[in-house]
Amino acid sequence: MKRVFLPVLLMLLALQSAIAQSGYPVMLESSMYSDTLGCDKSYCIYLPASYGDESKNFPVLYLLHGLTDNHTAWRDKGCVESIATAIFAEGNAQEMIIVMPDAGTVYDGYFNCEGWHYENFFFSEFIPHIEGKYRIKADKEHRAIAGLSMGGGGATGYALRHSGMFSSAYAMSALMGMVENTWISRDTDTRRRALMQSVAQYNNIAIVESAGKAVCSEIASVRWFIDVGDDDFLFDNNMDFIRAMRKQRIPYQLRVREGGHTWQYWQEALYSALPFVSRGFGSNAE
Repeated sequence: MKRVFLPVLLMLLALQSAIAQSGYPVMLESSMYSDTLGCDKSYCIYLPASYGDESKNFPVLYLLHGLTDNHTAWRDKGCVESIATAIFAEGNAQEMIIVMPDAGTVYDGYFNCEGWHYENFFFSEFIPHIEGKYRIKADKEHRAIAGLSMGGGGATGYALRHSGMFSSAYAMSALMGMVENTWISRDTDTRRRALMQSVAQYNNIAIVESAGKAVCSEIASVRWFIDVGDDDFLFDNNMDFIRAMRKQRIPYQLRVREGGHTWQYWQEALYSALPFVSRGFGSNAE
């Protein structure tokens, strides 16, 4: 046994050394100027261990943050780098590039509103910038979107209205539409109120409820996963979305776990989210 074990151990050590020397995986922070928004927009991006192989291109996941946070939230609070690296190393998901944009430093929100056309920026400027700068397989089959809370609602809205762009959508504790009698609806901050107006205007539940047969078919081309805690204040909001999907006979997966609107919940959700979107990429689609 010792004679067999030693060569294997040496091989593993050599592999670890090679990965360390390649500089990957790595979490980077960068920015781009947006003509649409008239300002610089920052983002974090995770490049997996094999990114050092310049012959490889990768699928991409756009991972959206929640209200009061920015592009650094998934990096600093969500532990996405360590969790993703472990998931990929264990073979539970194929390697992917993970992009975390900023929708909260200047104004808040992923939808268009007066003075803040973020959705236009995301599709006309941000995605082309990312997929032109990094080695990404830039098509629907290799592009996915996910997010938490406000970002979960943003990810859902983007996949509903731009279904030709994404193979999968994973919504965590998502703000699916306007929620009355909560701290969000009672916030008197001017930019928060603008956010709530955009959430009401682009209500994800209403979009599904009013969708005709052709639109439902387009929405069904996306693989859907809704993940919400049983103690989350947005639980009913998510169940309303599920009822709309069921009424329209649009396939989805639903997971209700113990927990609330917390970073612990969202960190744990990554262990489902990354394998789920991975299975939807290209030839690996379910």
